[in-house]
Amino acid sequence: MQTRNPLFDDIARLMTSAAGAMQGARDEAEAAVRTRLERILADMDLVDRDSFEAVKEMAAEARMENERLSGEIESLRREIAELKKPKRAPRRKKAGDAGA
Repeated sequence: MQTRNPLFDDIARLMTSAAGAMQGARDEAEAAVRTRLERILADMDLVDRDSFEAVKEMAAEARMENERLSGEIESLRREIAELKKPKRAPRRKKAGDAGA
């Protein structure tokens, strides 16, 4: 059997109010800390994740293009080297080889 005691009701209301006030203070403190950290990070001139990922992708594409072009340059160098090689003159037949 429950009895209503006004003292316990008052204490319960006081605790509920205190918990709400503490939650509000916590939220305000978190907001203040977050704002301060955002200012500090902005002053440090850091990049955001999206910008970093975009530059990372661009670097990977540039690396692949560089490798492709390096292969193409090497192929062209080989072709040029082949063109610069002296060609052998056809062998002249000796006078004695004509009948053989």
